[in-house]
Amino acid sequence: MSLENSEWPKHPKIYEINTWPWLKSLSETYEYEITLQNIPEEIIDLDFSQFDAIWLMGVWERSPEGREIALNHPDLQAEYRNALNDFKPEDVVGSPYSVHYYHVDYRIGGQDSLELFRDQLAFQDVKLLLDYVPNHTALDHLWTLEKSKIYIEGTKKEFLERTNDFFSVEDRIIAHGRDPYFPPWTDTAQINAFSKDARQKAINTILSIAKLCDGVRCDMAMLMTNKIFSRTWGNRVGPPPEKEFWIEIISAVKEKHPNFLFIAEVYWDMEWELQQQGFDFCYDKKLYDRIKNENVRTIRAHLQANWMFQRKLVRFIENHDEQRAIIALGEERSRAAAILILTLPGARLIHEGQMSGNRVKLPVQLGRRPIEEDNQYLLEFYLRLLNSVPGRKLGTGTWALCRVNPVSPDNFSNTNLISYIWQIEDQRQLTIVNFNPYPSQGHVIIKDLDYGSNDWTFTDLLAQKVYTYHGEDLNNNGLYIDLPAWNGHIFDIKKVK
Repeated sequence: MSLENSEWPKHPKIYEINTWPWLKSLSETYEYEITLQNIPEEIIDLDFSQFDAIWLMGVWERSPEGREIALNHPDLQAEYRNALNDFKPEDVVGSPYSVHYYHVDYRIGGQDSLELFRDQLAFQDVKLLLDYVPNHTALDHLWTLEKSKIYIEGTKKEFLERTNDFFSVEDRIIAHGRDPYFPPWTDTAQINAFSKDARQKAINTILSIAKLCDGVRCDMAMLMTNKIFSRTWGNRVGPPPEKEFWIEIISAVKEKHPNFLFIAEVYWDMEWELQQQGFDFCYDKKLYDRIKNENVRTIRAHLQANWMFQRKLVRFIENHDEQRAIIALGEERSRAAAILILTLPGARLIHEGQMSGNRVKLPVQLGRRPIEEDNQYLLEFYLRLLNSVPGRKLGTGTWALCRVNPVSPDNFSNTNLISYIWQIEDQRQLTIVNFNPYPSQGHVIIKDLDYGSNDWTFTDLLAQKVYTYHGEDLNNNGLYIDLPAWNGHIFDIKKVK
């Protein structure tokens, strides 16, 4: 069975899994070795059926030289020991973003096992996402042995004077991968985004990946744009090509696989730009930062952006690059944030361990994670939430922010409430979140909804409570809301006939 030719949901729920530690943990739980070849059926049926896609992070063959660099890196060693009290050198498997080759690593089961796993997902109507790293390869990738213009090259003088910036392969000097703001990644080789050879390699690579999955998450995608690549490498790469890297690559892949999904990891306010270059979804890092560091006013302002922009964002409060949500936000605030990110338009990303309240941010170079006790209360909350979020049909409807009026002239707590509604035909789902450490009240006004003289039921899908209101009262005043700190409602709204 394959989902390759089927369309994606418009607002998919995606579950990110750090593949190596996940398989190691499953093996310990079931007391036999588990690879992608023999994932227990109950994991697929129970853990994954709530999602539209599984993102297996880190399936590709990792670099042997990159592993040695990761193993001996002093700063990384401190991170390893912070994550694992019983850290051992064999726990280091290398960075998943220092790709030795785009082959499924045999130690997790190899390509045949991945294809079997994909078939298991397809049976549950769940898609598969994998990684693609456009900016660089491992420094010992086979491409470094080719006599072509795939990589950024330097001189022997530069290599001798800037040993952290360049490395040698036979008689060539190649630059380490980097972005314009930080030191190079010394386990990588920098691809030349302006090179015709490199662009064709990218097309061929993603076409081969497309045979194994339904989409790719593209690491640090903005680094390959003409603007950023020129800023990073300057005169070394010359004038930019007429066509942007991603326009060329995505159009070539979608010509053969029109439903293949592209997700961009993107920062620096470049989300809209990469959407225009062909990405189906882009990280919404700005919303994450506002949830973490700012207030409800800036969150609400962010949600007033154009619909065409909003529907192509990936909402998250945790992933493998960010601190664990329960640590970054605290448990109560993380629950309120989870209601937001799982009910807003766009893709919704949940990171493995997020729902059970894991607290350890695992370095991606590790193949084992610590045992953490599940937060049962948080896990039950997430399971209720996943059962309550807008489904595929509702996701094809319209979405709009709702106005929240004060309950009295001297009560301004309504400004702490964020409310919006999904609608299609007579199906309506209303979300209200109090993103504030204090109780808040307000009257929610749903634009263009005439309640008439009927009674209406508001079923709280999270609390499983039903409230009935008179249409006249709702028309005159709106829906009265009184929410405790960091709390929310998801209402299914029905007219009583």
